[in-house]
Amino acid sequence: MPRKKSNFNFEKTLAELEELLEKMESSDVKLEDSLNYFERGISLTRACQKALLEAEQKVQILMQENGEQQLESFGKTEEE
Repeated sequence: MPRKKSNFNFEKTLAELEELLEKMESSDVKLEDSLNYFERGISLTRACQKALLEAEQKVQILMQENGEQQLESFGKTEEE
């Protein structure tokens, strides 16, 4: 069964989160608006976490070779 392509845009979602944070940090925001922004922010954060988890899983699958993972430390150079 083919996988559905997601219309999720990680960068756009992060930008929206930043906008929400700026609005919430404003001193002239009503409590009700702040709660709505917070609720939206939680939803966006969960979507980002899910996308990151899926990306990590995809990387792990791609890095597997002959049933064993061939992982190296991040930041390790050939000279080390």
